Amino acid sequence: MQKPSLHLKIAAPRGFCAGVDRAIRIVELALERYGPPVYVRHEIVHNKFVVDRLRGMGAVFVEELDKVPDGVPVVFSAHGVPKSVPAKAQARGLDYLDATCPLVSKVHRQAERMVGKGMQILFVGHEGHPEVIGTFGQVAEGSMQLVETEEDARTVEVANPDNLGFLTQTTLSVDDTAAIIDILKSRFPNIQGPRGEDICYATSNRQAAVKQIAQSCDKMLVIGAPNSSNSRRLAEVAERMDVPSRLVQRASDIDWDWLGEPSCLGVTAGASAPEVLVREVIDAIAERFEVIEEEAEHEPEAMVFKLPRQLVA
Repeated sequence: MQKPSLHLKIAAPRGFCAGVDRAIRIVELALERYGPPVYVRHEIVHNKFVVDRLRGMGAVFVEELDKVPDGVPVVFSAHGVPKSVPAKAQARGLDYLDATCPLVSKVHRQAERMVGKGMQILFVGHEGHPEVIGTFGQVAEGSMQLVETEEDARTVEVANPDNLGFLTQTTLSVDDTAAIIDILKSRFPNIQGPRGEDICYATSNRQAAVKQIAQSCDKMLVIGAPNSSNSRRLAEVAERMDVPSRLVQRASDIDWDWLGEPSCLGVTAGASAPEVLVREVIDAIAERFEVIEEEAEHEPEAMVFKLPRQLVA
């Protein structure tokens, strides 16, 4: 039986960003240098395939520092941690490596500077996300308020509108965040924000790449974990362009009944999804369709972040 033909549009850029690359490499190098086990507080990045591979190499993932025994190294995840976590590690004499994405660390420093000037901060982000928890943990309790939605932006109350700042989670929807910030600026004309965009280059680039291909696609598959904020945003971007989208962790998650027989299918991957999973999904599709692959044109991402000194010395 002849397979139906399918035009497969592959978004670019997609997949790993520099912060994810760095975080994974930190765990790998720590295992090489110290030998297993190396403990990691929280998933190093939000991707089960990546976490399971590192677990197979000897990494042990825990949610809290009190689960880390004495005398073993511990790595803090790419999402960042509250200040209290490295302080506790130091108090216990633990060797620790901070794999926080430098772009998240930049937001941490911005929060400290704003609070140092006596400013109240409105933080645009998703409650409970590790990055939000880590950022709130950089400053005194009560100096930062969470704004999740446009409705929050319309109703949030502040003590002093003339000494107010805003910051954002790095993995949000570019469009949603812009709308929320517009409302805040309208309500509080003197609100101060960061000099540059807090939403990271990889998040912005991947959302733009989805917009580029989605306009000609019937459906979209986004490869990423359900707890990955940036991956979920990619599916939302396509849905807002009226392109039905599904988030899949790997090929075995594809709902073939939902997929049906589109003439053009878009594929992308969140910033914590490795390229091997993209190829796995494409190969699974090729078993059922006569695939014509087309990768979108793009400027290569050249961002590289330095590794911690103790791993490269």
